[in-house]
Amino acid sequence: MSILSDLNALFETTNIPVETGVFSGVPPDEYLVLTPLSDTFAVFGDNKPLADINEVRITLFSKNNYLQRKNQLVRMLLQADFVIADRRYVGHEDDTGYHHYAIDVAKYYELEE
Repeated sequence: MSILSDLNALFETTNIPVETGVFSGVPPDEYLVLTPLSDTFAVFGDNKPLADINEVRITLFSKNNYLQRKNQLVRMLLQADFVIADRRYVGHEDDTGYHHYAIDVAKYYELEE
């Protein structure tokens, strides 16, 4: 499992287009971009990592009222056991008309021996 596949599966029910890195094509009025932030090993035992922590920034771009969608995404993430490390309104992009909201999430994956 990877955090990107977990997030894509989670967001399938939202009917919001999701892409990784950058949105290709003509963007709709609302979409998500997933940007990997880090992969780190944590929790060591016998000099071996026991967990892999993956972090991703989920960026919501919306020409509508973004607050309802933001709240929906946060609830979904918490119910799916993602750690929310940060949430912030980045701003309104006057040239495109999009509100830009970022949610940083992490997920811990146990390493198999």
